[in-house]
Amino acid sequence: MKFRHVLLVALTPVALFSCVSTKKFKAEQEKYNTLNDSYAKLQGDLKACEDAKAEEARKKAALQSEIDALNKQIAYLKENNTQALKQLQDLSVISSSQAESIKKSMENMGAKDNYIQTLQQQIARKDSLNMALVMNLKGAIGNLDDKDINIKVDKGVVYIDISDKLLFKSGKFDVTEEAKVVLGKVATVLKNQPDIEFMVEGHTDNVAYKGNAQLLDNWDLSVKRATSVVRILQNQYGLDPMKMSAAGRGEYLPVVPNDTPENKAVNRRTRIVILPQLDQFFKLLERK
Repeated sequence: MKFRHVLLVALTPVALFSCVSTKKFKAEQEKYNTLNDSYAKLQGDLKACEDAKAEEARKKAALQSEIDALNKQIAYLKENNTQALKQLQDLSVISSSQAESIKKSMENMGAKDNYIQTLQQQIARKDSLNMALVMNLKGAIGNLDDKDINIKVDKGVVYIDISDKLLFKSGKFDVTEEAKVVLGKVATVLKNQPDIEFMVEGHTDNVAYKGNAQLLDNWDLSVKRATSVVRILQNQYGLDPMKMSAAGRGEYLPVVPNDTPENKAVNRRTRIVILPQLDQFFKLLERK
């Protein structure tokens, strides 16, 4: 019994030592594995950096080659230009005064180009204003039958065509009450544009005039219809008479041939022409 007790006491330290060593070994083994993983990651990062550095060096070398090639081309062109100028001087192709004249011509060409661009900008601005005017007119007049009134822009000029069926009775030049309402709407838009000048034109078909003895022919009728409209715009709606003019075109400016009753009805019209502001255009020319 004593022997067993002694043996147990003797083996206990050995067992404890063995247990402690195993735990320490496992801990060191885990630490080693962790360090080894970190080392492998750092090795991967280092290789990626070296690869990136090599790629940047390759790109830099390629760019330097392109720069060297371009510099050679520039040097070649400079040399050729110098030789060409020397040949021109030797051959006396152009004198110094001629060279100066060419230089001035080139400068003038640049000025002309700027001038053309300015004119194009002015034309574009005028076109925008014309389209705004057309939209305002159509909005003011509303849903009137297109056969009775037509508003359009043609070659930079705004036209308002009003059918004589709406404005006048056959062979007459007194404006109808219905037409006065339409003219009032047109006048409202024109009055908001005080710088606008316009012409009222009377047009007829080619049927010979037979009516009032005071009128000789379609010329007289077209003029009287134009002046009737102008008076309404001035006296009833307050438009500035200095901004208006009246004209009769008779039968000599038809929209369509006078070969059918329908076409003749189209040609019988009164046209309001928004006149281009030529004085401003000429001022623009004078500044150049």
